[in-house]
Amino acid sequence: MSEAEPRVYTKEERRDIMNRMRAGDMTVSNKEVADAFRIDAHLDPWDVPLDEMNPAHPSLFKNDTFWGHFERLRKEDPVHFTEESVFGPYWSITRYEDIMHVDKNHEIFSSKQSLGGITLNGVPGRDDEFALPMFIQDDPPKHDEQRKVVSPMFTPKNLQGLEPLIRERAGYILDNLPREEEINLVREVSVELTGQMLATLFDVPQEDRMKLIHWSDTVANLGDPDHFDSPEEGFQILFECLAYFTEYYEARKKEPPAFNLVSMLAHDKATSDMGPQELLGNIILLIVGGNDTTRNSISGGVLALNQNPDQYEKLLQNPGLIPKMVPEIIRWQTPLAHMARTCMQDTEVGGKKIKEGDRVAMWYISGNRDESYIENPDQFIIDRANPRMHTAFGYGIHRCVGNRLAEMQLRVMWEEIMQRFSRVEVTGEPVYVPSSFVHGIRDLPVVFHE
Repeated sequence: MSEAEPRVYTKEERRDIMNRMRAGDMTVSNKEVADAFRIDAHLDPWDVPLDEMNPAHPSLFKNDTFWGHFERLRKEDPVHFTEESVFGPYWSITRYEDIMHVDKNHEIFSSKQSLGGITLNGVPGRDDEFALPMFIQDDPPKHDEQRKVVSPMFTPKNLQGLEPLIRERAGYILDNLPREEEINLVREVSVELTGQMLATLFDVPQEDRMKLIHWSDTVANLGDPDHFDSPEEGFQILFECLAYFTEYYEARKKEPPAFNLVSMLAHDKATSDMGPQELLGNIILLIVGGNDTTRNSISGGVLALNQNPDQYEKLLQNPGLIPKMVPEIIRWQTPLAHMARTCMQDTEVGGKKIKEGDRVAMWYISGNRDESYIENPDQFIIDRANPRMHTAFGYGIHRCVGNRLAEMQLRVMWEEIMQRFSRVEVTGEPVYVPSSFVHGIRDLPVVFHE
């Protein structure tokens, strides 16, 4: 067999690989998984048999070809069951109002890590060194108790105090960029601002900020054969994160309480006695949450304006539109493509019967393009009448705790860009993260024009 003819796996072989993964076997090769479940990411979604549609396939996100798959599902089968995938069987919830229904009914649709958690690649029943319990992967009362520990960091009063620091840092980053030369916006701008902000929130040295970004990227790349041979290899890097923060966590317990995330976790009774895996889980949650929304929205916003030059011109003529543009960017980009739940009882969504134990994916990225709920959803409109009418931050008790911080960082960055540059020009194609969870941009070549 030539290299140009990849091996074709039987259904039984794919099922065996899937079952090994679902059983928590972290040594399953990422390449083996990618080869066994390979698809043609550029195939017209209208030519795929409906019962074979698998919108969670990472290749669709790597190639930015998932949009048509969700468009078809919203029109023909908005609550769709995929029987075979690398994630196991799952339901896709693709319309805005159905997503809200699932997200708000946490009694019926559980986030518990032990049941599979908030991503489709979660493993039900996992209780080993690779399990990452965190408050977003739990239900009340524990979820509420632990979320309250960190929520004071994101109050309007505290954000108001942080804004001058964010503005100073954004200005410094932009002032030190080369003019009229191609750079990677993700690495030179988006990552820098979010990395600096994360270091401040955790009160760790700024020189360690790229470690935080590296650990966040590791989470997104656990299943990527271009980065790791197996998820287990990626977890070895996350264990470095655990060792790093364990030292800070234990040290903060011996110091007076301070207003930073590690000290908050160390001093509150709901989080002061976490074991290693739970500490790592909650730290990873806060790192990824603090990094991905802002980082990918900065990059996604630059891309959207270049793809819609009439809107960029509108912004240049009226920079006062930035506050309205920010939530439109977040809707357009949708930094987290889905959140998963486990059904706790037989129920019905959109006329489909979902059984107890079934896995359900709320596709925020599809809800944000739902023609039945959002007017002209496929248009990027920076002065949209209701720009905050989007699913990107979720609903109910799990709504993104740092959503206002993400919006503020994005607003400040664009205000500072507009003061310094005539235009930010995208000069090449974006490179996307091969993940159906984090909808991220890995590379975006741009030129900043004076």
